[in-house]
Amino acid sequence: MMSNALIRHLSGYSRLGDAETALLSAACKNVREFPAGHHLIREGDDPDPVFVILEGWACGYKILPDGGRQIISFLLPGDFCDIHIAILHAIDHNIMTLTKASVASLPRAEMEVLIQANPNLTQAFWWSQLVDQSILRSWIASMGRRKSVERVAHLMCELYIRMRNIGLASDDECKMPLTQLVLADALGLTPVHVNRVLRVLKKAEIMELSHGSLKIIDSVKLAEIAGFDGNYLHERIRPYG
Repeated sequence: MMSNALIRHLSGYSRLGDAETALLSAACKNVREFPAGHHLIREGDDPDPVFVILEGWACGYKILPDGGRQIISFLLPGDFCDIHIAILHAIDHNIMTLTKASVASLPRAEMEVLIQANPNLTQAFWWSQLVDQSILRSWIASMGRRKSVERVAHLMCELYIRMRNIGLASDDECKMPLTQLVLADALGLTPVHVNRVLRVLKKAEIMELSHGSLKIIDSVKLAEIAGFDGNYLHERIRPYG
């Protein structure tokens, strides 16, 4: 059976057999293609259906009173667009594609049945949500305590590991379709400051971010600068190298 991004993602948290993968494949039957910059969800929308990113990148963000944007999450292939908000009456943030994306939509009722279908799926869904919360806590720590170069290095380590865990990174390289403006809005910095940090890391031959790709030249040094400990990603199984 062909494995889609959702199956690959959840397989990192629980051992999924043929029955579980068949359920997940069937659940992702309603797929649409969206261009970059398309809003899947806007603040105030009804939280139905639940969206799953199958290909491409998206982000969650809040708009501040002064018009500034704070990105609060990056959504990679296999990620849910906040499954836990399905119990709310209205969504409290925006989700927008950053690249061309293939997105599956699952009605809330069908999502609830899927979660409760069997113990392996239940474990995988909840493990995935716990990891999302761990990532959010790490972002809060970065914004509050890490210096600018540490913030950039930490985010690059995190995104690389997340891409590797779903089989989309190898040999210390992966796609990273993030502009300096997007990075600035995620890290609480200015684009000029992000550019300066990226140039420092490139000159030191530690990492290079260009043309939509990340190349880690010295992974040990990058992790050292970031103070990176990937345990917060709580991966239980590593099926993709």
